[in-house]
Amino acid sequence: MPTYKYPRPAVTVDTILLSKDDNRTKVLLIQRAYSPYENCWAFPGGFVDENEDPDHAAQRELEEETGLRGVSLTRFSFYGRPGRDPRGHTVSLIYTASVDSSELQPIAADDARAVEWFFIDDLPELAFDHRGILDDFLRVGS
Repeated sequence: MPTYKYPRPAVTVDTILLSKDDNRTKVLLIQRAYSPYENCWAFPGGFVDENEDPDHAAQRELEEETGLRGVSLTRFSFYGRPGRDPRGHTVSLIYTASVDSSELQPIAADDARAVEWFFIDDLPELAFDHRGILDDFLRVGS
């Protein structure tokens, strides 16, 4: 395995799941069980494992934290501003999907304390830079 003299950022995946309810858009969020941002709300997501394809990691993290399987995800963008994660320089690949929330039964698991749908016009404070990412997606990606 090659050794590099340059430090490398960590890579994460995050998923924006949107649904419509009476023509109002809502997003699925998990409540973080651990630091950083313990008890804050965030997109389902987490670290890409060594030698793991990011598309697989997005599906894996979504299933681990919400129990949801087989959601058709689309790559949206990536975010890597230094300082966005207090654990160190982290680049996050953002995935999205539009789903029918009435057909899904998310259940909090792994490092998610809770999972809940929130209307985008009535969101709690979000961890990391997730509010800015959601705003970007709503502006250009939806």
